[in-house]
Amino acid sequence: MAATGQDGDDVDHYEVLRLPSGAEGAALTVEQIEKAYRTQSRLRHPDKRPDDPNATADFQTLAGSYKLLRDESLRRQFDARLRGRREAAARAAATGVRRRKAVSDLEERERAFAAGGGPYVDPDELARREDKRKAADIDRELKELKARKNSRISGSASTSAHGDKKGGTRENGVKTDKGNYLKVSWEGGADYYTAAKLEDIFKQFGKVEDIVIRTKKSRNRGSAIVVMASKEEAKTALKNHSVYNVFPVPLMVTPVEESGGSPAFATPPSEPPSTINIDGTGFVDMEASVFRKLQELQKRKQCG
Repeated sequence: MAATGQDGDDVDHYEVLRLPSGAEGAALTVEQIEKAYRTQSRLRHPDKRPDDPNATADFQTLAGSYKLLRDESLRRQFDARLRGRREAAARAAATGVRRRKAVSDLEERERAFAAGGGPYVDPDELARREDKRKAADIDRELKELKARKNSRISGSASTSAHGDKKGGTRENGVKTDKGNYLKVSWEGGADYYTAAKLEDIFKQFGKVEDIVIRTKKSRNRGSAIVVMASKEEAKTALKNHSVYNVFPVPLMVTPVEESGGSPAFATPPSEPPSTINIDGTGFVDMEASVFRKLQELQKRKQCG
């Protein structure tokens, strides 16, 4: 640091003698200060710098700093002033950091307002709002899932008890035109085949639109409705009886009644529709999606 005056507040006399400053400088002995002065005086004497117009003034500053640091009383006063200057500089720097942060926060609020057309919102508040929105979405999806499943159960029970929606009844056996519907049944355990297992079997014949599993009180026999995407795909599935006999529990596949008689899923009088449980592949993806969202929301709450 260049000296601008012997007693100026911006002069660091340790630096003038090329010595460490601050706490390290205050710990120097008089002998170390004298040694530094002798070294610098040889290097910076005006006779050594005849072409430097500032050589004389620099040498006078060197001598003045040496004189002050040799005096223990003056040196203690200077050390105190130096500490005060450095503490003030540190406080000013901290204030500058706080001021810059305040300005930055203000600019961020202004940008958020300009971009979103509204006031600045704290990021934590935004996260809480997002969690609340997701929870509301999940609640709505759960209600929709329940409503759809209740509707499917009600509709299937009605069809079983009263015949096809096209006008058929259990008594008159009116012909149905749903040629893409297949009746699937099996012996030896009603729970052996799930909707997923049946879908894997029948998708080799074409696209499977839906599967409805019906489980009665009797656990020795299971049955289901498989809905193929088209009548042609249903016919292909009917032609491949050999495929269904290779399983440990063979499947019996027939078309849903198309030639009169009792409907394929007429509910016997001894078994009211309320005893039937129905599950379809159409619900599997939705249930998995809702469950996954519930898990993600719970994780966010735990992390928060």
